[in-house]
Amino acid sequence: MKKNVRAYLEHTPKIDASCYVDELSIVIGDVHLAANVSVWPFAVIRGDVNHIRIGQNSNVQDHAMLHVSHKKADKPEGSPLMIGEDVTIGHHVKLHGCTIGNRVLVGIGTIILDDVVVEDDVMIGAGSLVPPNKVLESGYLYMGSPVKKVRPLTEKEKAFLPYSAQNYVKVSRHYLEQA
Repeated sequence: MKKNVRAYLEHTPKIDASCYVDELSIVIGDVHLAANVSVWPFAVIRGDVNHIRIGQNSNVQDHAMLHVSHKKADKPEGSPLMIGEDVTIGHHVKLHGCTIGNRVLVGIGTIILDDVVVEDDVMIGAGSLVPPNKVLESGYLYMGSPVKKVRPLTEKEKAFLPYSAQNYVKVSRHYLEQA
């Protein structure tokens, strides 16, 4: 196992062979990365006190921090982190114990907190703050601190969501070919 991919107690990350995990990132504990996930320099994915699942073709960009909330008596499941397919997680994003649907773009520097649900086909503008327990409806652009629904996504923006994820798959292939 690489030094930047670490077990925590009995949990070892499960990383599909097609993934690109930069050697300057860290993946710890109960983390599953599906096919073609890319994890970029200085990203931290820490599944120590709960689990993290990241769907295929998603990317976790530089300096992102992904974590969870522990299980406890009044919340037996805690707050795991669930990320769907074709998700672009921008630079310096912080995701904590939330659920992100498919085809979502999380803009640079955004913070999404416990028990937020981001439905499919959503764009979140750079620097946004999504407070706990909020639901972001499918098909909209959200921005601000705290985040507010701005407008419906255009067809061009909706088409960009999987394109963005696929572009990171393509770039990650170049890095894997150089290794």
